[in-house]
Amino acid sequence: MEKIAKGESKMECNNTERKYLTVNPLKTCQPLGAVWACLGIHQCMPHSHGSQGCTSYLRMQLTRHFREFIPTTTSSFSEAQVVFGGIGNLKQAIRNILSIYKPKVIGISTTCSAETIGDDVPGTINEMRSSGEIPEDVKVFTASTPSYVGSHVTGFSNMVKSAVETFAQKSSPNGKINIIPGLLSPGDLREIKRILKIMGIDAIILPDISDVLDAPMTGEIHLYQKGGTTISEIEDMGNSIATVVLGREAGIEPAESLKEMYDVPYEVLPLPIGISNVDKFIMKLSEITGKPIPSELEEERGRLVDMMLDAHVHWFNKKAAVFGDPDIVEAIVGFANDLGINVLYALTGSYSSEWEKTVKSMVPDAYVSSDSDLWYLKEQLDKKPVDMLFGNSHGKYLAKEYDLPLLRVGFPILDRANLQHFPIVGYRGTAWLVERTGNTLLDYKDAKSPEHLLELIM
Repeated sequence: MEKIAKGESKMECNNTERKYLTVNPLKTCQPLGAVWACLGIHQCMPHSHGSQGCTSYLRMQLTRHFREFIPTTTSSFSEAQVVFGGIGNLKQAIRNILSIYKPKVIGISTTCSAETIGDDVPGTINEMRSSGEIPEDVKVFTASTPSYVGSHVTGFSNMVKSAVETFAQKSSPNGKINIIPGLLSPGDLREIKRILKIMGIDAIILPDISDVLDAPMTGEIHLYQKGGTTISEIEDMGNSIATVVLGREAGIEPAESLKEMYDVPYEVLPLPIGISNVDKFIMKLSEITGKPIPSELEEERGRLVDMMLDAHVHWFNKKAAVFGDPDIVEAIVGFANDLGINVLYALTGSYSSEWEKTVKSMVPDAYVSSDSDLWYLKEQLDKKPVDMLFGNSHGKYLAKEYDLPLLRVGFPILDRANLQHFPIVGYRGTAWLVERTGNTLLDYKDAKSPEHLLELIM
């Protein structure tokens, strides 16, 4: 601790000494991911069972990233609830939610303090349901999401898993596929739905934050927007022909639950970012459903290949570091491989040995870690520098210190506006990411070039 406080290198102390210290983390807490998942369910009010400060933090992070109103409530613990338990606060909170906000669904996640004291949240919900305090037409689901375990990716997965296990049912086959998309933006989800429409595929997407966190400005005020996966759709997920998981870390556990409960098979794919990953997605959709791949998508792919060829000189053989959420890092590493960019570092803060194995197979010579932070990347840049960074806004300080271009991707992006509206998935989304990659490097080159060389660059 003393060495690090004085600014000396982490490499002067071994990994054991650094085991319990994280500097500039690459993750945040489970309740944030849980609220994100709840926002993708139609007319759902996310509730955080813990202190007001916890809820304020996650609401602030989500609001700054999406630039949208984030409805969520809290049990508003004080010191007394932390010591003696907060069930009384939870009951009063639910009464207030039902009276004031009138949701169709309530999604309850827990925080550190509630988990530590051992509050029985599911039992409390059953008690209030039996007494009639929670009406039958209001659905409630809960997930254990302590902040001292896992990350926001874990919280997202736990909340989606709880929704599936609480609501999914088995009746008659529906001929649809389920898609569990992970922590994607509204623009990404719109692009996935566009691809499904072009292919003529009926799908249930859980969760779906499009038309929730990118709702249009109409002059009318709505607490609940029109988007989100409906409860009836979640109920129908048990009748689908298959589940497609986009991003193992955020989506495999809900898919496993559907498999165990209702024998719905599942396929795990990387996020469809980069031409290789999009190919896998499109071909798997065709394989599962028997639908042919339309010429429209083939033409989009052809245009993407043309873009990559036209501008490859600007990024080919560049060295890069990629950091952020595990599923997005894996996908961006694949994207970089497609472009001929050499990834030297692939880092996330959400531990997963399976993720490390997968990414290491993609970039055998890179340093790959799922239990790292930006302080470690800083130290390594002193020894083995790169030409550019791919990651969230927290990397901008490294970009400034080491004078590197940063392509902002993933969560959170706090210092740029409107990126959540533009997809980076699919062929069209990848094309936009290709444009950003090339022009980010060109902007950097322009800024560093003497005036008499600018004409040569142009």
